[in-house]
Amino acid sequence: MATMVLAAALAAFAVPAAQAAGSTFPTPTGQKPVSTTIKVPAGGYDGGMQRFYGTGNLGSGGQGENQGPIFQLADGATLRNVVLGAPAADGVHCLGTCTLTNVWWEDVGEDAATFKGTSSSQTMTVNGGGARKASDKVFQHNGPGTMTIRNFQVDDFGKLYRSCGNCGTQHKRHVVLENITAFSPGKNLVGINTNYGDTARFSRITIVGDSSRKIAICDKYQGVTSGEPKKIGTGSDGTHCLYQSSDLTYR
Repeated sequence: MATMVLAAALAAFAVPAAQAAGSTFPTPTGQKPVSTTIKVPAGGYDGGMQRFYGTGNLGSGGQGENQGPIFQLADGATLRNVVLGAPAADGVHCLGTCTLTNVWWEDVGEDAATFKGTSSSQTMTVNGGGARKASDKVFQHNGPGTMTIRNFQVDDFGKLYRSCGNCGTQHKRHVVLENITAFSPGKNLVGINTNYGDTARFSRITIVGDSSRKIAICDKYQGVTSGEPKKIGTGSDGTHCLYQSSDLTYR
């Protein structure tokens, strides 16, 4: 059943060229208020495409840096078939290697998901799903390791992915974007810290409604452990931001 749900969602993800700009989200099967963080053990949690939203301490809907998440995933956990409604608090936290399959954010709170952990070999995989209304970041990468985002759509956003620019402990981080559809308005797809050896790889990126090409593909920063990081460049360079013009489609 889970396979059928994911297949249907991925089919909806393919937006025909004649369709007006705007992401297509699934209709939730029900509602589930969440007042305390749902802790997902190694293994997984299937939300059955219900809408989960914060109440009580998780219900402010603000951009505060100290909000708890709706879901906290243990190392090795998978979260699938979930719609996060508003307020979404701090979305999803991964404490190590994790997989998010067919997860949708209708109105991103502080961040959609944050990748934590301590191992350089850990991976966070996002397959399917989408996010809307992210005034700042969708995916925040605080720990080391590699994040892969594939078959994903983002609509009305600040940054799709940001390698933490000023975490107290910094790491080399990697991100891979495959088959992404980004709907304008948006600021940039990726922000990385070149001084820590970050890399970002892009393939099959489609940007919709940005005829002036204002959405930056890959911004480069000088990361710090305190204060504010400095932007030092943007665009493909063959070392940190890895893509060619053929990897991008505008419509």
